[in-house]
Amino acid sequence: MKVKIISKSKHDLPHYSTPASAGMDLRANLEGEITLKPMGRTIVKTGLFIELPVGYEAQVRPRSGLAIKSGVTVLNSPGTIDADYRGEIGVILVNLSEEDFIIKDGERIAQMIIAKHEKVDWKEVETLEESERGAGGFGSTGKH
Repeated sequence: MKVKIISKSKHDLPHYSTPASAGMDLRANLEGEITLKPMGRTIVKTGLFIELPVGYEAQVRPRSGLAIKSGVTVLNSPGTIDADYRGEIGVILVNLSEEDFIIKDGERIAQMIIAKHEKVDWKEVETLEESERGAGGFGSTGKH
């Protein structure tokens, strides 16, 4: 799949690190460093602008290494980039640790996955078909 991209970043285009990778790392495109205080949040710009085909979205997700090692994650995870958005990709990061986190230019801050999605036409009904789960919610399938 070909996707149009404008890069105003000083860094390489996002790419798959291995043949089986689902996501591509997004890098901070900064003039200086950003200090993210404990429980602080910020938008980190990437210098990237994309044009996705209709029917696709880009999902911005946390990097597991950044989350486990530093307590830094994507706040609105997954963030969605719609096919009609043409602005710069920014990543909302939050520091859930008890220490300052320094975001440096070029740092891998998130990963992006391109995914197909469907449009829904709602059909209002009076009842829904029964299922094994029924109305069981949060954690209900784990009970014996």
